[in-house]
Amino acid sequence: MKMLSKKQVKELVLYSFAHTARLEKMGRFPQRVRLGNGPRCRVGWLESEIHDWLRERVTQRSTQTP
Repeated sequence: MKMLSKKQVKELVLYSFAHTARLEKMGRFPQRVRLGNGPRCRVGWLESEIHDWLRERVTQRSTQTP
């Protein structure tokens, strides 16, 4: 299992962090994992969930008709 940082997620997804946070809040993006207990603790995302999310986007592209 590998965790990705905010910067790594941004590089893979090509969305701003603000946009991914909005999608996450709407339940349309993988949820972050809090790595500590405080309000300013580090967070990360499971690499496998990010890759699954990206695969879903590719699948959707393949099924859309122009």
